[in-house]
Amino acid sequence: MLFRTVNLRSVGSLCAQFGLGRSVVRGVVVGGGVPPVRGYAAAAFDRSKPHVNIGTIGHVDHGKTTLTAAITKTLAKSGGASFLDYAAIDKAPEERARGITISTAHVEYETDKRHYSHVDCPGHADYIKNMITGAAQMDGAIIVVAATDGQMPQTREHLLLARQVGVQKIVVYVNKVDTIDDPEMLELVEMEMRELLSHYGFDGDNAPIIMGSALCALEGRQPEIGEQSILKLLKAVDEYIPTPERDLQKPFLMPVEDVFSISGRGTVVTGRVERGHLKKGEELEIVGHNKTPLKSTVTGIEMFRKELDEAMAGDNAGVLLRGIRRDQIKRGMILAKPGTVKAHTKILASLYILTKEEGGRHSGFGENYRPQLFIRTADVTAVMRFPPDAEDHSRQVMPGDNVEMECDLIHPTPMEVGQRFNIREGGRTVGTGLITRIIE
Repeated sequence: MLFRTVNLRSVGSLCAQFGLGRSVVRGVVVGGGVPPVRGYAAAAFDRSKPHVNIGTIGHVDHGKTTLTAAITKTLAKSGGASFLDYAAIDKAPEERARGITISTAHVEYETDKRHYSHVDCPGHADYIKNMITGAAQMDGAIIVVAATDGQMPQTREHLLLARQVGVQKIVVYVNKVDTIDDPEMLELVEMEMRELLSHYGFDGDNAPIIMGSALCALEGRQPEIGEQSILKLLKAVDEYIPTPERDLQKPFLMPVEDVFSISGRGTVVTGRVERGHLKKGEELEIVGHNKTPLKSTVTGIEMFRKELDEAMAGDNAGVLLRGIRRDQIKRGMILAKPGTVKAHTKILASLYILTKEEGGRHSGFGENYRPQLFIRTADVTAVMRFPPDAEDHSRQVMPGDNVEMECDLIHPTPMEVGQRFNIREGGRTVGTGLITRIIE
């Protein structure tokens, strides 16, 4: 049986990927009760509604996880979700103790119009790395801002990251309005958020802004700002965030987000399918970290504990691989159709370095600068140098500059021309890049 042999350290991560409370998985570990080996999912996945990936972003303690829990509670009444309380989403002990979310948690729910995979993104500055991975999986986002605080540093950083990873549409949920008596305060928060959205390149004038209290919805109090606000929010998400055009024609590619080992079955790799589609029995290459790709065959696919015959672009899938050990795969590698993607160690990129006001560096840097590059789910150190034909190799790159530089990566990483990435240093985003040429 699948879950009986999963070690307990992996339980929290499995819960996060497949939208389960940890208690559910513990019950399975102890009592068995999972379908036998062949179907490691409980049922077939229903594709009758369009599938959209969204998520909650925003500053720590503004109520992102409470809102996620409130959405599941509200939709559970109509059968569109299984209710997950705050503790089921915020799973790790250190998260509960500090009341903050660290790992990205995946939750599943349905409205009348769509099926959603919802990522609850961490809001604490130490864990922005996970937020980058979470945001990279979103077709649209709900930014949560507390009426008591208004916009805060992480509100701004999350909007910047959302823009950099390609999120186009954002809905605003102004939370904790039950603690505010002054209507003018709420108007001020709305005005601030519209200006902020416009500043980061979103449609601040037309973005829906919903006022409410996720805690009231969760506790069944004051329905006009509780449950009704959740229903208004979901209606806005249905209408404002478009159903994305999935890239199904290109060869299959899925960045590796997490890896689990299952005794007697093989290795499960989880992530969001970036493009193409994948069926059971197909051969794959695992690219990255090594000079030569690993080869494997797909023996099973699932999403939210439901079995899939085929994974498609946009799916958050778990892929069971034959003949691959857990220690052979790392986050940041990719699964791809054989021969379609290569790992590289040197690129030419067009960079934009953030200004101090945008949350970036306060000073410039020169050649041999060594930041972290976040490329898909990979997090890799690179040495930056000016191209050989640059006029002045001693110059400083200043905040606000656009510059072309060569990036030497410390290990082979799957990359393609036209791909965007984030540049980070000392726990903050300092720039963004676009790959213009593969050198080696």
